[in-house]
Amino acid sequence: MFLSATYSLYLYTVMPFRVSIVVMLLLLLPGRGIAAKYTYTYTDNCARAYNHFLSMHFAEGRQAIALERKNNPDNLMAVYMSDYEDCIVLLINCNVADYRQRADQMSTRLELLGQGDTKSPWYRFCYAGMYLHRAIINIRFGEQYKAALHFRKSFALLKENQRLFPAFEHNNIIAGLLESVVGSLPGSYKWLAAVFGMKGSVKQGTDKLAAFVNTHNNTHPLYTETVLYYLYARFYLLAEQQEVWELLSKPQFVTRNNLLNTFVKANIALDYRRSDEAIELLRAAAAEPGYGSYPIFDYQYGMGLLTRCDTASTYYFHKYLRNNKSDIYIKDAWQKMAFAWHVNGNKEKAAYCRLQAAREGSARLDADKQAARFAAGDTWPNSVLLQARLLIEGGYNEKALTILQGIEKGKLQQPADRAEYHFRLGRVYEELAKKPGNGHYYKQALAQYKDAMTEGKGRREQFAARAALHTGKIYELLEMNTEAITSYNECLNMPDHDFQNSIDQQAKSGINRIEWKYPALKQQ
Repeated sequence: MFLSATYSLYLYTVMPFRVSIVVMLLLLLPGRGIAAKYTYTYTDNCARAYNHFLSMHFAEGRQAIALERKNNPDNLMAVYMSDYEDCIVLLINCNVADYRQRADQMSTRLELLGQGDTKSPWYRFCYAGMYLHRAIINIRFGEQYKAALHFRKSFALLKENQRLFPAFEHNNIIAGLLESVVGSLPGSYKWLAAVFGMKGSVKQGTDKLAAFVNTHNNTHPLYTETVLYYLYARFYLLAEQQEVWELLSKPQFVTRNNLLNTFVKANIALDYRRSDEAIELLRAAAAEPGYGSYPIFDYQYGMGLLTRCDTASTYYFHKYLRNNKSDIYIKDAWQKMAFAWHVNGNKEKAAYCRLQAAREGSARLDADKQAARFAAGDTWPNSVLLQARLLIEGGYNEKALTILQGIEKGKLQQPADRAEYHFRLGRVYEELAKKPGNGHYYKQALAQYKDAMTEGKGRREQFAARAALHTGKIYELLEMNTEAITSYNECLNMPDHDFQNSIDQQAKSGINRIEWKYPALKQQ
């Protein structure tokens, strides 16, 4: 969650600002106050509060903070711990009214930190952490100007803390997160990192997170969130999906009575084509206190059911829309309901949902932008190809292959349909190849991806770019690294297409991974 939001922070603060304005922001730093009586002690109450907040048990967390403030009113660690409630709630719910209500207390915490001891490594670290929280929240609510300001403050404070306290291990938490993200920035956004004076490597950043995770445990401050950063970096940036899924499936990763871990695991399960596991996980969590306060769980449940082509998914998307107080995933939810009805042959309901996708919500996120383009058009996706796509996204590959093998390509009239046909076949073969003894399917996958790039070249649809991306992934897996870099670059050089931000970021991460392992292949 934090990793993807931080990446979005980079991505969406670019366009609204001229370089000169950003440079001026670099000079802005928070005020410094010195009051040696204030401490940064991770007491039992602080630990309880942190664990409650990172499990989304916010009432219990507030109780622990209140007790700590009563017993140790000069402990600024309690102030920093309090910030997690606002950050997590606002990131997950994105409720504008709630944001306005919480704004004052967020500012008050920053003022309280100003009274801390500047000789403590925690002084600048806590400031950097809070400003990073602010920046991520700002970008979640579309406040690019504030996001750029707060991000710069966070980065400058962290760099200063690293210089003053190089042995302070907690520096690696924020540093590792930021370096991983900077290392995955596509070339068109590198200027932003240069303005900030930042250099990044996915591998180096993830290694810093790993070093902290491997030398600390859940009795240490900020350990739990570092584990989440680490898992997200490995899954999304290092493409170590199977390894991360195995870690999430171990008993040590507790989801019972822990809604944040439930959110994280369900999110990764859906992205890793494990819809059955996501549905079972969310079904179990639905009985837990507080579950109903977060509409995003209904969205995730709807996503899982949609990959089964089940119209019951529309109930959960409607529930998400009914309870959601943000402007995100609204167009996307309507589009997904349109798809559910479309693959099941209900044209009237599908058309209604498409109309609502045009009328409601914003288009700030990639998913909503794509839904807006769909709603503005006058054509429908091929229902058989769409059914295959949904099944693949859920991990139902054998069913999808049967459906695709029943399609006569010669009867596909639209170039986009032909490109999608080859791409979906490539995805099925790629997934089947991952099973022991099925390596021969990679050759078939590569052939289908080549055809998808030929059919989709120069088009706005995502299929050619995704085919190039997945070609790179296969070559990287097979350690054909020169070919992998060529394919990733071909992906990056594709003209404007759907989901460009996400696809380009994955291609850049792939190049970064290979160059780290094989410096001789580093591009000039």
